[in-house]
Amino acid sequence: MEQRIEIEPVTRGVGTAGALTGGLLCLLAMASVQFGSAFSAPAITAHGAFGTTWMRLLWAAVILAIIVRPPISSYSRAQWQAAGLLGAAMAGMTLCFFSAIERIPLGLAVAIDFLGPLAVATFAFGLGWRLAWPLVAGAGVLMLAHDGEGWIGDTTGILFAFGAAIGWALYIVLMKKAGKAFEGLQGLSMSLIIAAVVATPFGLLDGARMTVEGSLSIVGLAILVPLLPYALEMIALRRMTLSAFGILMSLEPAIGALAGFLVLSQPMTMAQIAGTVLVVAASAGATATTA
Repeated sequence: MEQRIEIEPVTRGVGTAGALTGGLLCLLAMASVQFGSAFSAPAITAHGAFGTTWMRLLWAAVILAIIVRPPISSYSRAQWQAAGLLGAAMAGMTLCFFSAIERIPLGLAVAIDFLGPLAVATFAFGLGWRLAWPLVAGAGVLMLAHDGEGWIGDTTGILFAFGAAIGWALYIVLMKKAGKAFEGLQGLSMSLIIAAVVATPFGLLDGARMTVEGSLSIVGLAILVPLLPYALEMIALRRMTLSAFGILMSLEPAIGALAGFLVLSQPMTMAQIAGTVLVVAASAGATATTA
């Protein structure tokens, strides 16, 4: 017999205006992530994926620490553990994702990356008929991986995208624990600091390509991803239910494909557009049937 778990909405008595506001903030957050990723292409070319990611995490950690001023010396061992695990997951997720978009189209990278939260939404609520959703999403990813002339053959880029998917899945689980362990944005601030530290050895591999001017130019990218999206999502979740939030997040692969087309001039065939639709439908379906 299939087990069913009920999820209580994030907030009770949300009005229509509040839900609409939350939905708009959610869309802005997704647009910030995907267009911020697309705008990162010149920085990645100039400074390398690892170097750009490291500086992005470092700037985000510095900015948020100045705003939040976390009382580092007062945290317990459990809080440090929660922040450490989340920070490591954030570093791995970000390093893998930007290494992926250095090698494969943004739309394909985002679609593969989204398999992580899709797996969490599916497997966390039983292994019954909902296993159909990952299969539908997998079919969509296969369609995205064919550009009309052949399969997109950068195996390293695809592996990095799957690594980012694993990191995103861990991030979702660990973010919930860190949210309970800290007040306000302190958990996020501490996790970003640890993520920057974890990413430092990888960033130093591209250290020879980094310049002072280049480091300063990444400040804006750090605001686009991850500072602004995280803040917008936190505010949005106070105004809408968890299921509505999850369904809206399923639009992210489509927004990623649009950003790749508009900013990076990465065209899509009809089959790739259909593949994007399948990933979006699978993500929305998994969220709607499990929440």
